[in-house]
Amino acid sequence: MGRALIVIPTYRELNNLRELLPHLAAYRDRFDILLVNDEAGDGTGDWVRTHPDYGQTLFLLERPGKQGLGTAYREGFRWALARDYASVFEMDADLSHAPDALPALLAALETCDVVVGSRYLEGVRILNWPISRLLLSLTAAQYARFLTGLPLTDPTSGFKGFRRRVLERIDLGRVHSTGYAFQIEMNFLAWWKGFRLAEVPIVFTDRHEGDSKMSGAIVREAVWEVFRLGLRRLFSKRATRP
Repeated sequence: MGRALIVIPTYRELNNLRELLPHLAAYRDRFDILLVNDEAGDGTGDWVRTHPDYGQTLFLLERPGKQGLGTAYREGFRWALARDYASVFEMDADLSHAPDALPALLAALETCDVVVGSRYLEGVRILNWPISRLLLSLTAAQYARFLTGLPLTDPTSGFKGFRRRVLERIDLGRVHSTGYAFQIEMNFLAWWKGFRLAEVPIVFTDRHEGDSKMSGAIVREAVWEVFRLGLRRLFSKRATRP
């Protein structure tokens, strides 16, 4: 498989990036990095442009103000498709996703089209979350699986990879979720088009610094989006393998 791109949305994540990028440097032989930075006045863009890997394996897409997770990934995917990447990965900037899981995720794409880093595949593998957040995540996963039929233990995970052909077949302009529902929607669209989904167990650690982006609006969007996808499952037919 050819070269891969990791798309990392950022908003007030400068201190986390200072710690994350040295860990990712160990994988620069296989992965490039695209930071989709929503400007927050914290100097992230200026700092990235002075990084020694900038313009070589590290790239920056800057946007004015906070525009949301889903739009960041959509723009990152389009950026990747305009270039010669064989696969595209999603990863958080807050150090909750361990870079050492990247080789296993990449290897899984040899036999599947979408690979999801699952926090629940071999028991609960989450560190330092309050019980309320864990219960919300588990409930969301069960709700999504029940209504959409997705064959995933962790449909809301944000650590995942797509083969290029999956993103080419999905109309990104019609993917409208902006919060964490984006993960469920992308999984469903890929699966509904007949692509093969697989999971790899990961360990998830709560963010090192900064505030969670979770909000009531994001939860409400996810509830409605999963319901909408459930209706689509009832009234349309899943494609055979492309």
